[in-house]
Amino acid sequence: MDLRKLKTLIDLVSESNISELEITETEGKVRIVKGGGAAPVQYVQTVAAPPAVAAPAVAGAPAVASAPAAEAAPAGHAVKSPMVGTFYRSSSPGAPAFVEVGSKVSEGDTVCIIEAMKILNEIEADKSGTITQILGENGQAVEYGQPLFIIE
Repeated sequence: MDLRKLKTLIDLVSESNISELEITETEGKVRIVKGGGAAPVQYVQTVAAPPAVAAPAVAGAPAVASAPAAEAAPAGHAVKSPMVGTFYRSSSPGAPAFVEVGSKVSEGDTVCIIEAMKILNEIEADKSGTITQILGENGQAVEYGQPLFIIE
């Protein structure tokens, strides 16, 4: 997307009464959100992958299993994000994290905070066990249903 088109979109959002604009094109995605000051712009450059072509099945050829798909699912119980927001491992920047790898948690223990719409929401463990993986990065944006911790 060229700079002139981007500038026009920013001006359009700032002069209208819409608060957010998202446009997806072949060369990328632009999201403009109107705030109190200048409108922040998020520009994501994507490269279109060539369409997958299925190879014709050959009689007698062995089937090939997809190994990466099996590795993607971590073992254990996943504590998932109940909302979209910003993930924090501690109650304040200088405070120790609620849990670390190896921490024992009981059902109902606070494991992290997700900030959504300027509200800090304590996320609790929904199962007792030991934290084996921490999948969220401190300060990272998380999506609804995104795994944050693995408990065994």
